[in-house]
Amino acid sequence: MSNSIRDTLEEKLNRFLELEAAMADPDVQADGSRMSAVAREHGGLAKMANTYREFKRLSDEIQECQEMAAAAEDHEEREMAETEMAQLRKDRERLWEELLAMTVGGEDSHRTRCVMEIRAGTGGEEAALFARDLFEMYRKHAETKGWKTEIMDASASDMGGFKDVTMTIEGEGVYRDLQYESGGHRVQRVPETETQGRIHTSAATVAVMPEPEDVEVALKSEDYRIDKFGASGPGGQHVNKTESAIRLTHHETGIVVQCQDEKSQHKNLAKALRVLKARIYEKKREEEESKRAEARRGLVGSGDRSQRIRTYNFPQNRLTDHRINLTIYKLDQIIAGDVTPVTEALIEYDRDQLRSEMEE
Repeated sequence: MSNSIRDTLEEKLNRFLELEAAMADPDVQADGSRMSAVAREHGGLAKMANTYREFKRLSDEIQECQEMAAAAEDHEEREMAETEMAQLRKDRERLWEELLAMTVGGEDSHRTRCVMEIRAGTGGEEAALFARDLFEMYRKHAETKGWKTEIMDASASDMGGFKDVTMTIEGEGVYRDLQYESGGHRVQRVPETETQGRIHTSAATVAVMPEPEDVEVALKSEDYRIDKFGASGPGGQHVNKTESAIRLTHHETGIVVQCQDEKSQHKNLAKALRVLKARIYEKKREEEESKRAEARRGLVGSGDRSQRIRTYNFPQNRLTDHRINLTIYKLDQIIAGDVTPVTEALIEYDRDQLRSEMEE
């Protein structure tokens, strides 16, 4: 097992033990929201931590068997130690495969909540309609998976597309599956606005960020500025007279988040804070990632929004993922929400990269 993987697993196990201790702390138990955040993170790490703990126990037993076999004075005793060692190695190999599957996707693969932002890029109204198609594709995919989605903020275009839309997605394996969607998505098709039947190319960007627990990103009210304004609808017209929309500016990072989806100012603030925390966490994560970028050669989900990752060609019913040279001629099914063939191919590619790294 390579050092980078072992280091990650050691960190996870240590964090799991910290959370276990926190759950027994009377101060944490007295604070309901903190307790539920700690319990949720603890639950998310439990499977990986316990599997790794068992992996370590088997490694220790294999070591003992090796020593016993080396020190054995008669043939029968040595044979017994070697038989036991073969079984232990088989069990450890099985756990190795399980850990490999769980480690795919990096340190945040266990997250059960993420924030997805979709923004229309070049291509005007057609790009906004494509952004809406992507939003619907992911929403239907989430529905199939039994995940929960919630729109945090949306800015509609005149023809019913999205200039940008932010939603949270919650469920088992959600970040592990969706993190590879970050990047530039390009569409080639005849737009609804095109009368000559010409194929146009337009683009949208997707960013998928793990949503941290409250205890991981502590925000005080003095850390950000709140601006209140009237929410606006398609084309910029104001849809209500009260200043229910919220804009937050984080002083330290300069990150700006706004939310106007709810009629209640209080609800918009709560939603905006969730997105702000996810963006702050993502910024810190990116900084850490760049420090150890050389550790992962073939990382698929680099999360770089400027990188064009995928092309959706409607006339040929073809989807191409440029990172892993994947081509699927079922674009109609994928855009209707069956994203699993794509996400599974990306996870499998990352798993193969990880396996070769571990074998080195």
